[in-house]
Amino acid sequence: MWEQIFGIANLVAMIGWAVLILAPRRDIMMRALFFGPVFLLALGYATGLALVMTGVVPTDGGADFSTIEGVRAIFASDAGVTIGWVHYLTFDLFVGLWIARNADAHGLNTLKGRLIQAPILLFTFAAGPFGLALYIMLRMILWRAPSDRRIPG
Repeated sequence: MWEQIFGIANLVAMIGWAVLILAPRRDIMMRALFFGPVFLLALGYATGLALVMTGVVPTDGGADFSTIEGVRAIFASDAGVTIGWVHYLTFDLFVGLWIARNADAHGLNTLKGRLIQAPILLFTFAAGPFGLALYIMLRMILWRAPSDRRIPG
């Protein structure tokens, strides 16, 4: 069961990333990504977490977030690995969507801008915080005005 859920989550995320990187950035498309793949992954994560936390799906026990042993115990089962992976997929896609919208709003919405965004989005897909750090550095380099240095919305 968890192998199937893992595969479905990966497919949903891959479709979301392909659309985000390759498709035209129309407002309806961006909303569809948010309320489609991002929401579906978040809902899948919340459902899986609820099933494990309520004991409906048994785990190996000893899981908690306060020690490294407890976190290791979370990932000792297929359920824990799958739920953890869906967490990563959800947040990375959400951050990628935010980067794309923010970059578009700051003028990187041309073909050249999209080509600049593409590797950043790929890094965000593969290693979330690294891609986010690249985008923040790009913002610091390209937009030096004090008004652009505020925390972006």
